[in-house]
Amino acid sequence: MNSNANSIKAEEKSFFIARINADIKALSPSYFAMVMATGIVSIAAHLLDIKIAALVLFWLNILTYIIIWFLFIVRIIRYRKEVIDDIVNHTRSTGFFTSVAATCVLGSQFILIYENYFIATILWLIGIVLWICLMYIVFTILTIKENKPSLAEGITGGWLLSVVATQSISVLSTYIATHLEQPYKLEVNFLALSMWLWGGMLYIWMISLIFYRYTFFKFSPGDLSPPYWINMGAMAISTLSGALLIKNTPDAPFLQSLLPFIKGFTIFYWATGSWWIPMLIILAVWRHIYKRFPMIYDPLYWGAVFPLGMYTVCTFQIAEAMNLSFLYFIPYTFIYFAIIAWLAAFAGVFRSVLKTILGNRNVL
Repeated sequence: MNSNANSIKAEEKSFFIARINADIKALSPSYFAMVMATGIVSIAAHLLDIKIAALVLFWLNILTYIIIWFLFIVRIIRYRKEVIDDIVNHTRSTGFFTSVAATCVLGSQFILIYENYFIATILWLIGIVLWICLMYIVFTILTIKENKPSLAEGITGGWLLSVVATQSISVLSTYIATHLEQPYKLEVNFLALSMWLWGGMLYIWMISLIFYRYTFFKFSPGDLSPPYWINMGAMAISTLSGALLIKNTPDAPFLQSLLPFIKGFTIFYWATGSWWIPMLIILAVWRHIYKRFPMIYDPLYWGAVFPLGMYTVCTFQIAEAMNLSFLYFIPYTFIYFAIIAWLAAFAGVFRSVLKTILGNRNVL
């Protein structure tokens, strides 16, 4: 009897380990989007004085960041072939840029919530190193690989994660610059400005291809994956970076000379991001209601939560930086959509973890 019980326990343990290994092997390169989303919703809650939610999400985000890095490192060590396959894949490779954005968003949390510039600076340096490595490794490989997919098969909203990663460095740079002495304050603000401009140029290149794919190729519900929300999110974080550069103009004379340009492009980014919101909602209704495409948890859904939180934060900051008080109602409304979306995505993660733990048993 004991022998049978021990045998069953051994089988369950073996199944559990196999299930975990399978999950790590198939881990999405975009999973750091969970840190991005949690971090920006925490920042939004902090700015809007929902302090308890901001603190809870901040500490949860630190834990999430550590766990995901641990899983990524295990995957790199044990499943190098799968990692390499992801890097050379047109639709999955850009997901690695979430590691840059997640690192910088967490760094911004440390500054805004706890004024800890030391850890934020370490995360900023890690983010820069990751950005340099990924920007040139990913796009070099996608350029020189011999077998390439068609535009319709290869381009997705996920490509704009490279824009988000670039702008996240700009945002964290603006926060760090406020704590530095000259000449480092000037230099870091220049880095922030340069990254802001490059991110904007990168967006223009990529959104042209994405919009072309939208309108001139067959479009099925399966093609409208959650990363398409990054169409808006990339513009939202560009707006945030621009608003923070406007705030930093007293510390950098060259920013003062560019102030009309920065203000104009910041509003341009905000208006473009705002245009995308109704379009994305209409397409989501078409996908899930009209076409009845099932809404099953996917880690890519964190890529839809992040833009909602970022739009909340960027609108708050642009209203503050440019004295546009009539915009304040937007962040005070959008914060609730962002929190609800975060809770829905987190419930999906929780259910996914329960499935791994319980195996074939029913999970609510």
